[in-house]
Amino acid sequence: MEQARLLLAIGLSFLVLFVWSMFFTEKPPVNQNKVPEVAEKAKPEERAELEKPNVRESSQPAERPKEVPPATEIQASRELGVETPFYNVRISTRGATLTSYILNEYRESVEADAPKKQLIPKEFKGGVIHTSLSHRSISGLEDAIFMVDGEESNLLVNEEKRSLVLHWTSKQGVTVSKIFTFDPHSYMIGLKVVLSNKGAEKIDDSLVLSLRSPVLKEKGYGFVGPSALIDDKLEQVKIKKIEDKSEYSGKIKWIGVEDRYFLSSIIPGDETDGSMKLSLIDETVTNRLVNPTFELDRGASKEFQFYIFMGPKSMELLKSLGYGLDKALNFGFFDILAKPCLWFMNKIHSVIPNYGVAIILLTIFTKVLLWPLGNKSYKSMSEMKKLQPLMTEIREKYKDDKQKMNQELMGLYRTYKVNPMGGCLPMVLQIPVFFALYRMLYQAIELRHAPFFLWINDLSAPDRLFHFGFSIPFMEPPYGIPVLTIVMGATMLLQQKMSPPPGDPTQAKMMMLMPLVFTFIFINFSSGLVLYWLVNNVLSISQQYYVQKKNQ
Repeated sequence: MEQARLLLAIGLSFLVLFVWSMFFTEKPPVNQNKVPEVAEKAKPEERAELEKPNVRESSQPAERPKEVPPATEIQASRELGVETPFYNVRISTRGATLTSYILNEYRESVEADAPKKQLIPKEFKGGVIHTSLSHRSISGLEDAIFMVDGEESNLLVNEEKRSLVLHWTSKQGVTVSKIFTFDPHSYMIGLKVVLSNKGAEKIDDSLVLSLRSPVLKEKGYGFVGPSALIDDKLEQVKIKKIEDKSEYSGKIKWIGVEDRYFLSSIIPGDETDGSMKLSLIDETVTNRLVNPTFELDRGASKEFQFYIFMGPKSMELLKSLGYGLDKALNFGFFDILAKPCLWFMNKIHSVIPNYGVAIILLTIFTKVLLWPLGNKSYKSMSEMKKLQPLMTEIREKYKDDKQKMNQELMGLYRTYKVNPMGGCLPMVLQIPVFFALYRMLYQAIELRHAPFFLWINDLSAPDRLFHFGFSIPFMEPPYGIPVLTIVMGATMLLQQKMSPPPGDPTQAKMMMLMPLVFTFIFINFSSGLVLYWLVNNVLSISQQYYVQKKNQ
């Protein structure tokens, strides 16, 4: 029974090593020349959306159509710019799609002169927010060059809402209009799609809006990829699972693509029955919102209202926008613990504007809540330490009879009313809190590029004092001295020395190696998480010292 702490420590090490191997090691590079099997099965229109030829952009505005429908003219596309306090967006007249979306309040890296965060990769020449029909009832829509109402090429939105109207008429006489509405006080973009049938045939089809994203291989314990809120349930589909299931149906509140800190999403104006269809082609994942089937008679028009959100996965922001967007910030199994911790950390930051200090105070608060469990654990350890001489005598006396040795040890525990598992169980109960804080500190956009003090200028990245020009084993770039991690390892070693050692010398050596193992594991963790673990260790050492002195 006295081996329980050793088994617990070994189990925890294997658990952390498993998480490390699953989420922190580099995956084998994907052969870029090989088209995934899903691509071979994709429908022709799905491939066509990603394989559109690049069209040279022209700065000259296209002329407004008169008698001849635009589909019969050879025209070059152009781009329109929209500037708001939150973002700058560029819209191409080819497909009326978003080709650039830059966030004004976020940067690509921690450097002060780093470019602002771009949510649409430059290689996506065709842009995002494509509009199409499931059965292609309107020919030419996929490559349509839209006309623009008005002559402005750059729209400044800083006081009141402004709209950008683009329209295109097909050979069949069907006009498709896309009306973007920009709000200077919100990340939300209104999108109204209007279909007007002036042709000779009835249209029976379903409207499709789509998002695209490169396949991300994010390191860490978080989700990246396509997602949706369907029947009030969050569906987050791992890239490797798309081939197994690519369509999800139900009442859709939104579809999106996520990375560690940002979300791009399409939101129906009203919760509607529809489906999310996914495809993976040439390292690009496409998420399609397929709306219910509609009928459009000759001379009739139909409007579809949507909203577009492209921005940070901030819990406060997403909750204020509604539509269940806040569910995109998902901490998995530990969500119920992680979100209150995030809320409390932000409240602390609103008073003390330093997230490093907020993490320290949050750690102290959680330690106070778990103080009774810690007291029970350290009291049991202290009692076990007192019995160490007697336990050593029993082991020496019955070293050749393991069964008799265990019987005598159990009798010793009963005599002194000591539970050998008493020091372990309270520690086990604290593990969910650790993982909840890990998930929260890893995914919280508030910590992205958030400085603490001195050399720690990004709590979402590993701490490195100095930058070396050579690689270091077990360390991810940048290479430098992981000061917080080394200090954290030292506190773990001190805490280990304060705990009662196992009677077996081999086990004792293994236990002393645990701080070294954890130091190597934490070497690439974010400095915010290491700071939490370090402060928690210091508080634990203080509590353990106090309890041991009290029980002497």
